[in-house]
Amino acid sequence: MIPDDDFIQIKEVPGPTKEEIRCLVMCKAQISSDDTVVDVGCGSGGLTLESAQRAGKVIALDKNPEAIDITRKNLEKHGYSSEIQLMEGDALVIIEALHSFDVLIVGGSGGDLPLIIKQGYEKLKKNGRIVITSILLETRVEAVNALKKMRMTPDVVEVNIAKGKLTERGTMMMGRNPITIISAVKI
Repeated sequence: MIPDDDFIQIKEVPGPTKEEIRCLVMCKAQISSDDTVVDVGCGSGGLTLESAQRAGKVIALDKNPEAIDITRKNLEKHGYSSEIQLMEGDALVIIEALHSFDVLIVGGSGGDLPLIIKQGYEKLKKNGRIVITSILLETRVEAVNALKKMRMTPDVVEVNIAKGKLTERGTMMMGRNPITIISAVKI
């Protein structure tokens, strides 16, 4: 995993998804070199970059032009600028225009999560994976309900991580936001 401090960050764009969460998302996504990955709400590109290290093709999208720009800069910094397709715009419009893919990662949905899941499911290949990260309680419920409507069996994992910070006296554990990772496989 790429350390958090190795990402270019700006306060106007969320992310990157923390290193330990990226690790778990990659485990749930089970990305192979033959896979096409779609990363919705790419933010600063943490999951886009991790996917690029594993997948044959990655399409990252965000409606925020600053997010697309910072993702591009992070990809260039790590030598992945040419292999990744960055698309600025509404996820529903972009996904509709895509061909089938193997993995759908959703980190941001702008309130359209159930529709993104439904539309993504329709484009998802057999045995394809959907992985959603959530900070909001409401997003967790929306994700589980939307996956169940698609007759998928959601796997829900709540993650609470604390990272050590060295002080003069010892190591102080600093809590990070709890994150829920919801994933499912299309059968």
